[in-house]
Amino acid sequence: MKKIVFLIGSLFFLGSCKSTYKTQDFLKTNIPSEPNYDDEKNWAVLPNTYSNELKQFSSKEVDTLKADVFYVYPTLNLEKEDLRWNVPIEDEKQKNKVLNKAVLFQASAFTTSAKLYVPYYRQAHIRSYKMLENGGKKALLLAYSDVKKAFEIYLKKYNKGRPIIIASHSQGSTHTKFLLRDFFDNKPLQQKLIAAYIVGTVMKPDLYKTVKPMTTPNEIGGFVGWNTYKKGAYPKKKDFFKGSVTTNPITWNRQKSTVLNQHKGFLYSNKKLYKKALKIDVIDGLIWATNPKFPMRFFMSFMQNYHVGDINLFWQDIRENSALRTKTWLEQIN
Repeated sequence: MKKIVFLIGSLFFLGSCKSTYKTQDFLKTNIPSEPNYDDEKNWAVLPNTYSNELKQFSSKEVDTLKADVFYVYPTLNLEKEDLRWNVPIEDEKQKNKVLNKAVLFQASAFTTSAKLYVPYYRQAHIRSYKMLENGGKKALLLAYSDVKKAFEIYLKKYNKGRPIIIASHSQGSTHTKFLLRDFFDNKPLQQKLIAAYIVGTVMKPDLYKTVKPMTTPNEIGGFVGWNTYKKGAYPKKKDFFKGSVTTNPITWNRQKSTVLNQHKGFLYSNKKLYKKALKIDVIDGLIWATNPKFPMRFFMSFMQNYHVGDINLFWQDIRENSALRTKTWLEQIN
């Protein structure tokens, strides 16, 4: 029952998430091969495998960083014609999306604070969230089993007692909610937790026993989260996110609104940073953002759900905040 609650709480509504997806029965014979995370090729990113593009946004002295970030990417398999419940990690199309979309425009926000670890995993197809009882739950739990095993290998082989940032978006946050429960909540490892950025999902404030929402910019040991919509817009089920933790991703405190000058920067797909680009209001369960000031803003004006931009709309804000929390953790230990 707890697993179902975690999965249902992770459902989000994308314009493309309709009942028109083709599907098939969830059969063991169709499950892709299980990854071996002792093999480096099954990691999208390790500190010694940064791509040239990622290096542009990262510390020039990665070896000197004193913390790690374990990042889990969002749903990238949205194709309606794809019958697979889970994507093999060898799928080149999906690997390209992981590296050149998710890692480059989300995980990169943390790479001046910590060494980056990103496992490939057998992500569940987007329809899984609409079809939990018809194969979706099994697909999502299979995906989490990969993330869990990758994290276990990370702890055993790579961590070496270093403090940890957990970062994720969308389906990735479905899985990191489980990670927090299984490895950190009311457990010794919470002492190593700098912060968990669990973005693009429902996060109730009482979800855990000891891992709590953080409400100041330099707080450590807890989690932050938010879901972004255009100002004035709501999801199809208006109260879906009501009661969910809604962190202000610009001020990182209880402030309910911001002005343009407070926004530190939006990283767009042209790899340019647009500062002072948007204002936000914090309402119950949602971040309402103004249409960002950047060259393609006319086209974005037609969007209501800013889910895909939950992280890169606040990329520089996250970058600076993760650095502050890391600095705070290191200072408290020393």
